[in-house]
Amino acid sequence: MSAIHKVIGTETEFGISVRNAADFNPVLASSIVVNSYAGLRAKIQWSHEEESPGRDARGFGPEGGIIPEIDGGLVNVVLGNGARFYVDHAHPEYSAPEAYDPLEATLYDKAGELVLTRAASEAHALLEEGQTLVIHKNNSDGKGNSYGSHENYLVTRDLPFSDLVDYFTTFLITRQVYTGSGKLGSENGRPAVPFQLTQRADFFEEEVGLETTLKRPIINTRDEPHGDPAKYRRLHVIIGDANMSEVQNLIKLGSGAIILMAIEDGVIPDTLRLARPVEATWQVSHDLDLNQPLELAEGGTATALELQGRYLEWARKYAENTDLPEPYEQVLTEWEMVLDDLERDPLSTSDRLDWAAKYRLLQDYRDRDGLEWSAPKLRMLALQYHDVDPAKGLFFKLEEAGRIRKLFTQAEVETAVSEPPARTRAYFRGKSVRKYGDSLVAANWDSLVFDSGEETLKRVPMMEPLRGTKELVSELLDRSDDAASLLRALGENDE
Repeated sequence: MSAIHKVIGTETEFGISVRNAADFNPVLASSIVVNSYAGLRAKIQWSHEEESPGRDARGFGPEGGIIPEIDGGLVNVVLGNGARFYVDHAHPEYSAPEAYDPLEATLYDKAGELVLTRAASEAHALLEEGQTLVIHKNNSDGKGNSYGSHENYLVTRDLPFSDLVDYFTTFLITRQVYTGSGKLGSENGRPAVPFQLTQRADFFEEEVGLETTLKRPIINTRDEPHGDPAKYRRLHVIIGDANMSEVQNLIKLGSGAIILMAIEDGVIPDTLRLARPVEATWQVSHDLDLNQPLELAEGGTATALELQGRYLEWARKYAENTDLPEPYEQVLTEWEMVLDDLERDPLSTSDRLDWAAKYRLLQDYRDRDGLEWSAPKLRMLALQYHDVDPAKGLFFKLEEAGRIRKLFTQAEVETAVSEPPARTRAYFRGKSVRKYGDSLVAANWDSLVFDSGEETLKRVPMMEPLRGTKELVSELLDRSDDAASLLRALGENDE
């Protein structure tokens, strides 16, 4: 068995509120935001015909667990960059297009912030006088509710799912030292702390499971590949924060992809299993000094930093013997630098890690104004860090002041809002929205459904994430003036 290319995607549920609205309804507000987006898009039904959210990777069918709720697709658009923008329960969600590598995945995740900012700006015209719509890229409302920031990695079906559980669990738990976005206090009955590394850790209650909103598991078992099920799995990672920092997102996505490839190639020599994974999850998050000893299942202890150092060492050796795409060397360099700096002085990472930047910002206000950690002003500032409006968000203020490192220019982010990735099937999806949007009636990740004027609708399958690329279909799209000619040309190619 050999590792397959890691196609990567992110999904972000954004926090939403309307100030001065006594009867605030998050579902209605989210619907207004999605419907207001004026960028290139096609408002179409999301097809659940080929989706099976109740299938469990451990081999269980729907009868093995509770089938997650499926949104009705009533407020759903597919964007010109190949992303999905819709209402997921009580949140506007941006599901980024499939990316070829972690750097591209980071760019398209950042593009989602701009999509939400523009949609919120358009939606303001529909609010009552005096009301203000606020969108946050965060994961907790501080009232016991958590909402997700998920990662998706393409993995081979040949790899036993039990290997993912054995070899990836401790990696996910310990990576929190560089994936957290920082949080005031604790929730969900966890021990009280003034500040912690992540917003999500307190909400994880099981090691392995199907759910994503209740009894959240460290390893999610939803077996919904969004591709050829005989060849692929989609590892749906739900233990992670929504990050504002571009460098942080690159490390998070890139390190995860490298370790998964190494697992597929069988070169990770030790599971590093923890004795109590769920307890370790919040222990790591609560440990600002990064020196909490975690008990290993086979005896002994190690800190999260020490364990991450071992993963980095294995990843380095793997990369030396594997021809990886170019961005992975950048990932390894940034990963090594952040671990070194966290060991030397955790707050020296405030130029690239959200949790450290936020902590330093709040500590400055505490020192200046003599504030307790429980002060309402600190809670307001902590939330404002995640405001996606560049005119208001404190993250952007730090970035403008040169205190946060960037990877992309504004022009690059703007392009990613409207143009799809060129090296995945997202290219065909995004360009079809641009050219044949009026003929698109439904979509999901692995198909598009067209109404070309014939008696029946036509479904175009897209089961291979690395097909439908610019190299493969741009000429076809250029010479197909409408959906009918596109479908004829596709039929001829199949023949």
